[in-house]
Amino acid sequence: MSKPARTITAALTAAAALAVTALSAVPAGAADSQPPGTGRLAWTGCAGKVNRDQQCADLTVPLDYRDPHGAQITLAVSRIATAKPGLRRGVLLIIPGGPGDNGLDRPSTRFDRIPEPVRDRYDLVGFDPRGVGRSTPISCGLDHADLAGVKLRPWPAADGSVDENVTTGRRFAEACARNGGPVLRSVSTANEARDIDSIRHALGERRLAAWGTSYGTYAGAVYATMFPERTDRIVLDSNDDPDPARVGRGWLAAFGRGAEDRFPDFATWAAAPDNPDRIADTPEEVRPLFLDLATRLDRTPIPWPGANPAELNGNVLRETMMQALYADERFPVLARLMLAGPGRRPMPAAPAQQPDEVMQNHIAASAATLCNDVSWPTDLSGYAEAVAADRAARPLTAGMPVNAMPCAFWPYAPAEPPVRVTDRGPANVLLAQNLRDVATPYSGALKLRSAFGDRARMVTVDSGGHDVYRAHGNACGDRVVTDYLVTGRRPARDVFCPAD
Repeated sequence: MSKPARTITAALTAAAALAVTALSAVPAGAADSQPPGTGRLAWTGCAGKVNRDQQCADLTVPLDYRDPHGAQITLAVSRIATAKPGLRRGVLLIIPGGPGDNGLDRPSTRFDRIPEPVRDRYDLVGFDPRGVGRSTPISCGLDHADLAGVKLRPWPAADGSVDENVTTGRRFAEACARNGGPVLRSVSTANEARDIDSIRHALGERRLAAWGTSYGTYAGAVYATMFPERTDRIVLDSNDDPDPARVGRGWLAAFGRGAEDRFPDFATWAAAPDNPDRIADTPEEVRPLFLDLATRLDRTPIPWPGANPAELNGNVLRETMMQALYADERFPVLARLMLAGPGRRPMPAAPAQQPDEVMQNHIAASAATLCNDVSWPTDLSGYAEAVAADRAARPLTAGMPVNAMPCAFWPYAPAEPPVRVTDRGPANVLLAQNLRDVATPYSGALKLRSAFGDRARMVTVDSGGHDVYRAHGNACGDRVVTDYLVTGRRPARDVFCPAD
């Protein structure tokens, strides 16, 4: 592997940097039969703590697919080859979420989670999307204070004002425009789909199986729409609403519904008699206790040395709640803060922070995807009105899901319209979805299911949390997905799996 801090090829000229404003716009299903790139991958060992069988390689792809011989960037790709080549069907590409998440080491980190019959039939392939990690990376060069979770999600002020969010969003967008460069401007879901097809070609595969999670479901759906005949068995896990008029703005708004769907699971756990972090005697008491504590912390924050920011305020509690609802294993983090806030317990240690360099990269790639995919409204009064209404309707999230993001101030218009997911293509898509998911609610998954039509089937699991396949131990849901990947037998109709 070359060094993580790869740069754009020296061939990148000022003219190419300007030309990237008109990025590629290959019509869905009309891309050429051989995507541009450097051909086969030269596999070597991987850096870091990974499965000893994981190999890594670099793939050169165009910055702008409409100018395939112009400036180039690097994608970092990995694989763990099947140990039983006689059973091999092809490759299973693991598409990471985020947007902005690393994916290079997913073959290693997901290896034990993936059943052996699946590993026998596929080479597991991972990649860092363009702009991320060991691919050509990007950064907006934000101040350290702007890397805090309460800055990354647009939590309104205690009184509901969005003024600080507007200031932060504008500062964020200006920093990205100043420091992000042409690679940041090239990041989009459509270009990720083109990059995936370049990976497919470099692997020498006629068709590609994939397992996309969270944002990776949208990237996988876009790939299956743009390149339908190059798809094999597609599994999309924890699904985003594909509404092309909203895209990332809709995903942010979905947190309001998702928190309402999921919070009762936490409340039941937090009132269990045998719970050492028990908060209340009954589940019905937990919600008002949370809301009351958040309001009190809005007025009087508690010092929290080592945290970013260095205090427990109402929005820090709300952000902790959002993170905790992703998985039952995170519930104690929220419960202990709720016990510490009123003084029933000492304050816990501040949460560990990712290195600033890692956060800078993730945030830049996430913002670039959300803001380059679709235009966001610029009417600031509209955000203020939406926040006021949402705070009243869904107090758990206090108006955050409909607030202004840096995308409202993004200096670049989208280079092409968002891809509209349709039912045109092979019937080879399986959606997996929990009923109570804070990040990708069931309601959004139903919309992706509808967009695919008969191309898709969906297995719905009566479970809470984010991620489905081999994540929560639901034997029914896991069996449906494994059977599809191994045998190709997709359910004749949608499947509902009760809680185990």
